[in-house]
Amino acid sequence: MKSKRKSTYSIVLYLRWPLLLSVLLVIMNIILIALDPRSAAFMSIFTILFVLFSAALYVYSKRGIYSGLIDFAQGFDSAESNILNNMSVPTAICNFRGGIIWCNSAFGDSFSAAGVLTSVKDIFPDITKDILSNLNEPAIIHSSYGNSRYLIEMRPTDIFDEDSDRYPDSDDDILYSDTSESDNASESNEASRSESDPIFTYRRNNDGLKDEFERVIIISVTDETELIQYKKDYRDSRPCEGLIYLDNYDDALASVEETRRSLLTALVDRRISNYISSLNGIVRKLEKDKYLFFMNEKDVQSMFSDRFSILEEVKTINIGNELALTLSIGVGRNGINYEENYNFARAAIDLALGRGGDQAVVKSGEQVTYFGGKTLAPEKNARVKARVKAQALKELLSANDKLLVMGHKNGDADSLGASIGIWKIARCYGKNAHIVLNTTNNSLEPMYRKFINSSDYPDDMFISGDKAVNFIDRTTLLVIVDVNRPSYTEEPRLLHSASNVVVIDHHRMGTEGVDNAQLSYIEPYASSASEMVSEIVQYIDDTTTLTPLEADALYGGIVIDTQNFITQTGIRTFEAAAFLKRKGASVQRIRKIFRDSFSDFKARAGAVDSAEIYREHFALSTLDPTGVDTPTVACAQAANTLLDVDGIKAAIVLTMYNGLIYISARSIDEVNVQVMMEKLGGGGHMAVAGAQLADTDIAAAIDKVKQIIDEMIEKGEIS
Repeated sequence: MKSKRKSTYSIVLYLRWPLLLSVLLVIMNIILIALDPRSAAFMSIFTILFVLFSAALYVYSKRGIYSGLIDFAQGFDSAESNILNNMSVPTAICNFRGGIIWCNSAFGDSFSAAGVLTSVKDIFPDITKDILSNLNEPAIIHSSYGNSRYLIEMRPTDIFDEDSDRYPDSDDDILYSDTSESDNASESNEASRSESDPIFTYRRNNDGLKDEFERVIIISVTDETELIQYKKDYRDSRPCEGLIYLDNYDDALASVEETRRSLLTALVDRRISNYISSLNGIVRKLEKDKYLFFMNEKDVQSMFSDRFSILEEVKTINIGNELALTLSIGVGRNGINYEENYNFARAAIDLALGRGGDQAVVKSGEQVTYFGGKTLAPEKNARVKARVKAQALKELLSANDKLLVMGHKNGDADSLGASIGIWKIARCYGKNAHIVLNTTNNSLEPMYRKFINSSDYPDDMFISGDKAVNFIDRTTLLVIVDVNRPSYTEEPRLLHSASNVVVIDHHRMGTEGVDNAQLSYIEPYASSASEMVSEIVQYIDDTTTLTPLEADALYGGIVIDTQNFITQTGIRTFEAAAFLKRKGASVQRIRKIFRDSFSDFKARAGAVDSAEIYREHFALSTLDPTGVDTPTVACAQAANTLLDVDGIKAAIVLTMYNGLIYISARSIDEVNVQVMMEKLGGGGHMAVAGAQLADTDIAAAIDKVKQIIDEMIEKGEIS
């Protein structure tokens, strides 16, 4: 408004310049009279003529000049309106309730099928009342109309200043407002429009609407249907790479007659080739049991849809082979080039194999997705790998002066037994070794007490995490047992300081892993970390000799994790147990050590008694931690007990401990509880898994578990 007044003043001043000059001439004439009366008299004649001419010009030409300016302004305003109205970009002006005040031809032509253009909310469903009322700055919304997609830019704008003279002169002539929410919408649209202002419409006798038009919303609409389609086509055509490994090729081949082995190989090649070809991909055989394939993103999505059906198809190949073939798939996608996609595929296949095989893993940057994994990992009878890992550990011990070994937080008998086994190996090699243990629980206390109360063991056999952080240096070997997730270790800070790291674990790998491990020995088919360490003790050399107490610790770890040799056991499990028996392990001593307290027994019985059967085959229950020495252990034991009920495919028991919800999940062979717990941020084995939840309560946690069961059933992951 100030700019407008300044412009008006400049025009008026310009029109009055002859009058101002006349005043100047009169002053000059007066001065001249004092200097030279005769010249002044002569000059007065011209001054009078100029004044009369200027006055006449101003009076008689003023109306014509103003009329010309008005005509020019009206023509300019009309041209401006025509340009805006004929813009190819659909544009509209609405109030903050969505009512359309004005729209150009492109907007009307594009959306006339919506009927009377009264409200943008009727045209674009994604523009809601809340969005409009809270719009304080420019915003972009994506919405649809018909079969097209649109990008809508909404910009709130001030129309008038406080003293603007474009307001109607009276309350009888006020701006037309949105009536899409009233019963007389059609009548309002027929209101007469002011010809002098093509943008705004006036309506009489509608008090209280003037304030609405101090601010309006300018809407520009861009059709992005083609752009979205181009983006989709680009995404669909992005290349992806994958690797296929046969998990048990040699074992399956060995179980077939020699004359039929070539037929088995040909059938496997054909089945894999047909599957990839059906998805418009190409596959090439790298080795006897390894394949590399390429396909577009769109076809990888098809693999997602059928949940990598090749995993089940290859198991149906049977020409007399005693072992069903299983394979693992690793897919890399969304990399910036072929090399990055291949690296993703390599990382994915390593995860698949580390989780026991018979599954597909898709890695897209930092995001990892798992498919399959419905069968238990086959036990590998060959001991070559255990011997190789034992020799590698021996070399690392020789290259370092000190050793630290730790398990997972809230340790159990398996992590303690494996830690003691590694500690013993290091001591036999003359290394300064310690076990990192911050706290103990009732499941560890009996075995722990036997070591700290024995004069045969040093006082610093167990040290806290704080002492370990000060102890570790470049000459220290850090061994992690019974866990492969850094955040779950007893003292995660050690991983940031350690230069030499070894991981020995029997849990399936997850997305989180130890990146800087010099030696990683992860075998999901093993029953326990204690079993794996027992094998290492056998194969490292003859210098390591276990005492009966150390053999008890390792044997106890196997007993607890296998539930007295019931679950996850194989030939090598019993061989490791036999080795420990020869070293003096006593079943009677171990049974006494790991007996439950009466309060734990009652709590476990209460959890079993209050169990709920969900979806016919899933037992859900909670354990009351009041008075229980080790709620997490009792929770796991209750889940194991519930599996003895006929028809139960999986048992999930929850308990509250130290401000966290602990979940123990158990199954026999029909449900992969590891995948279930991974959806809650946990992990484990196919048949034994768990998770921890923070900032929630038992009721909410049970609801989450039920929701995950429902989703897995709907997706076909469990039945």
